[in-house]
This record gives sequence, C-alpha cells and structure tokens, in this order.
Amino acid sequence: MAYSLVKEPIYQQLNGQLRLLVGSKECPLGSQFPTERQICERYGVSRATANKALSNLVSEGLLEFRKGVGTFVRGRPLDYNLRALVSFTDKALAAGKQPGTEVLRFETVRAEDVLDDVPQVLQVGPTAALYYIERLRLADGLPVILEKRYVVAEYCPDLTAEDVRGSLYGLWTDRYHLPIEGADESIRAVNARGADARLLKLRDGAAGMSIRSVGHLTGNRPLWSERTLYRGDSYEFQNRLGGIQPEGYSTGKFLDVSDNTL
Repeated sequence: MAYSLVKEPIYQQLNGQLRLLVGSKECPLGSQFPTERQICERYGVSRATANKALSNLVSEGLLEFRKGVGTFVRGRPLDYNLRALVSFTDKALAAGKQPGTEVLRFETVRAEDVLDDVPQVLQVGPTAALYYIERLRLADGLPVILEKRYVVAEYCPDLTAEDVRGSLYGLWTDRYHLPIEGADESIRAVNARGADARLLKLRDGAAGMSIRSVGHLTGNRPLWSERTLYRGDSYEFQNRLGGIQPEGYSTGKFLDVSDNTL
C-alpha cells in the first residue's frame, strides 16, 4: 500500500523554525524576539503567516507580548513554594527577573475602623494600631502580584512607606528580629476584575490566583493578614506530595468559590 505524505501548513512549519530560536544564543530568555517584518524577510512568508505563528508561540507560553514594546522570549515562571516562606525578591532573582515594588498605599489605622474580619483574625482589640500596606510587585517591569496586607503595628514600630519598598520578610527578621514561625494560607482560582485587573495590566476577567494568608510569630501570635492577587500567567505553584494515604484519609477542605474577586 502506498502512503502519501501530507505537507504541514506553512504557519506550522514556521512555528517549528521559530521554536528553534526560543532560548537560543540568538534569542535568549528575556530578549526581544524578531518582529513580524523580520520574520517575513527571513523566512519568505506573508505578514499574516508570521502573525499567526507568533500568536501560537504566545499562547503556548514561549513568548510574551508587551504592548507598545514588542514580543519577548518568556523567562521561567515565578515559583510559588507551598512549603516555605520565600520573599518575592528572592523568587524573582531566582527566575532571572529584576524585582520591583510600587507602594500604592501605606497608612496606620485603628482596628475598629477595619470593616472585615481582620481584627478578629489578628486577635487585637478595637483600639490597636494596624499598618495597611497595598503594594504592586513587579518582575522585569511587569506587575505580577497585588498585595493588600494588615500588620500589627505593635511588633514593628515606626515603620514607614519607604521601609516597605523591599522585602517585608527581611525587614521583620533583620531589623525587628521577629521570630516568624510560618503562615496559614488558602488558595483559589479567581477572575481578576475592575481596578485589580487594571493594576496588574490584565483584561477584565483574566485568570488569577487569590491567596489569603495569616502569618504567625512563635507562640501562634498573628503578625499579618493578607489578601493577594497573583497573575495566573506568571506563577507556577510548586509542592511535593507525601506517600499514598489510606482510603478515606483526607485533610482537604472545600472552599466557597462563589466570590471571584478580591
């Protein structure tokens, strides 16, 4: 029986050629990728074919498009370690990215003026002073995390907006010598909406991860309560599972996911 070979469409052939460029010496991680015009000239294809091939590589996560700048070879995703507290600065540097911070709000508030359950979570009285810190964390200039955090002021007096432009974990351990024991976290998938989406430069309804965290000092003393929104396309969650558990064993909890905004 004779078999006929089916030739791949031109854009698929081009995809294969362009994949060879991604991460090569010519186009290392983080570098700008050839433009549509350059691809047309180099491979002798139409502008529409070049656009389709680039769009496919963007959808595959190999490239990223930055509006008004161009298309870039995407670096490694940021690692979110589920087993340890690691500063954003360290995670960004480990992924080969330049970390940055924009302090959007920094103020001292009384616990009784906070409308949600934060005072109860932090186990403070109505007159206790809390810092409210809202920060945008950036990797290579791209906003990837929106943090909204309350901190018990008693444990870190005289904190300023300038102080919180860097790593809070480093600040608490190096300057205030606080014995941070760990944090309790809940994680769920959400759709970024409204102002939060705009701050992260996402389209309204884009995928994200919402993390609610309560950090503790030794003796189970709460230090911070945080609601954080992560870009879904910039983070990879890492964990190691233990062995197979007996049938019927479970420590998981079902969460109410009806609310899809922070």
